[in-house]
Amino acid sequence: MTANDYLDCYQPELVVIPCGSRKLGRRARAADLYVGSYHRACRRAADALRPDRLLILSARYGLLDLDDVIDPYDTPHRAADAITAEALLKQATVRDIVLLDPVVALGGARHAGLVRTIWPHARTPLAGTRGMGEQMARLAMLRKGHEQRLM
Repeated sequence: MTANDYLDCYQPELVVIPCGSRKLGRRARAADLYVGSYHRACRRAADALRPDRLLILSARYGLLDLDDVIDPYDTPHRAADAITAEALLKQATVRDIVLLDPVVALGGARHAGLVRTIWPHARTPLAGTRGMGEQMARLAMLRKGHEQRLM
């Protein structure tokens, strides 16, 4: 089974990608703030899926649109000031996105677990990977597979 086996049959209404620990040192759009290679790989794979909507799940701020302007922060998931599942559900409810389907969560187990508190049916193409290297390879495969189908 490949990463694309999960995603061949549809265009997602929503893709949620993780934030990242590497950030610019200044206030910026969410699309520009996260500069780490893992976040960028998730973003490229998400863009290749051509979702109706793309959100970043920030450990501090929760669900972010790419154009949301935020300050840099140093809050890992599960820290005292990290976003909670309850707060995420409130954000999704206010945005009227709770009932979206299909939803794809690109990220590790912690990220996918938070996404699934809102969208239990979310597809998680990185599930079962055994580390960052395998996740990066699957993200590249996912991106290339969808880009080739569009040609």
